[in-house]
Amino acid sequence: MAYTEEWVASRAREAYEHGRASFDIRPEHCALLVIDMQDEFVRPGWSPYWVPAATRMAPRLGRLVEECRTASIPVIWTVFDDTHLGLDRPHALRHLPHADTGWRRPAPSEVWHELGRRADEALIRKPSYGAFYDTPLDTMLRNLGRDTVVVTGTLTNYCCGTTARQAYERGYKVVFGGDLTATDDVSRQEPELAVLRKGFALVLTADEITDQLTENASGAGG
Repeated sequence: MAYTEEWVASRAREAYEHGRASFDIRPEHCALLVIDMQDEFVRPGWSPYWVPAATRMAPRLGRLVEECRTASIPVIWTVFDDTHLGLDRPHALRHLPHADTGWRRPAPSEVWHELGRRADEALIRKPSYGAFYDTPLDTMLRNLGRDTVVVTGTLTNYCCGTTARQAYERGYKVVFGGDLTATDDVSRQEPELAVLRKGFALVLTADEITDQLTENASGAGG
């Protein structure tokens, strides 16, 4: 068979738009990762790095957090912070085009209080975009016996997308919340979801994630 340019382009387009990974979401295998829903990005007007779409999405994410607690699914939170005096941050970050607004964190980063993080839920302070980079996340997940991560939070195309890719590379099944993530330019949301959908993750809405967790709750150990 001779594969035409039109055929291969159509096949790729279909995978970007509609591709679905072929695994089920089982509560006993899952951990929920809540990425960087911190004051800096979510608290309205608090910093120049505020992501309004993340604030709007937060109530939906909060409902999933409660559903995961009820289902005994571990909830692991992260914040992007100044750890170890910045000495563990990737050196090249200083050369990237992040406009300096002059704003500085007045204190260590904290999860936005409206989301109600509990003291018995792990908080990882990470030095870079991905939650696996120079953190104990991989060890924590393996100790919990979890091989599936549900990635939520902000920013979709930076910390969330990088975490999804890092999880994929470590052999985890990755579920990515299409309406449980947010970024600072809404036009960038769907292009990132398309790439993840084709090559890295099962991209689902909050309702779809809840439905699968409920449907598969009786299949513990399967």
